[in-house]
Amino acid sequence: MRVLLVEDDDLLADGIAAGLALAGATVDAVRGIADGRHALGCGAYDAVALDLMLLDGSGLDLLRDMRAAGDRTPVLLLTALDEVADRVRGLDAGADDYLGKPFDLDELAARLRALARRKEGRAAAKIAWRDLVLDPATLGATVSGRPVALSRREFIVLQALVERPGVIHSRAELEERLYGWQEGVESNAVEVYVHNLRNKVGRDAIETVRGLGYRARVAP
Repeated sequence: MRVLLVEDDDLLADGIAAGLALAGATVDAVRGIADGRHALGCGAYDAVALDLMLLDGSGLDLLRDMRAAGDRTPVLLLTALDEVADRVRGLDAGADDYLGKPFDLDELAARLRALARRKEGRAAAKIAWRDLVLDPATLGATVSGRPVALSRREFIVLQALVERPGVIHSRAELEERLYGWQEGVESNAVEVYVHNLRNKVGRDAIETVRGLGYRARVAP
């Protein structure tokens, strides 16, 4: 899950980003509306966590711009404002959910997973494909009911592939899922993770499409 966090409190933003990373998310954090617009124009996100009260204006302005442009990325509003009218304004402006400060990081992660799940058209919290079951809440995986130990980044790659079996994901797309802006991208990281995953979940589970990328194999 790739998340855009728009929060102008640096200490809070760092804490949120670190907590979400532990929950398996890749987070890009920006401080204001202008940077948020730029980020949304440069990449695709599974969800946006958006503070309402920003140094350069209201987060609702960014939200309205997104919806006016046809951007359907799920948005979770983060705010210290807890009046009903504030929640109503945010939801009516196009927000998908609302979380008042202070909040628990586990709840934030769960709400963002729910938004990303609905975006993908899934109702179930777990992802089942062939004999594999992934649990994004715990980063756990089983094959034929047997637990399989995956690193955080192995889980991210595998989830990206099995969420949309048969769809080719380029190396660049997978790198975007794996790394935030401030993280260095290892030159052969995707290849290494795919190699490890084949050893753990089955050699025929992930297919290499030469020159294009990787996909979860549809045929048994």
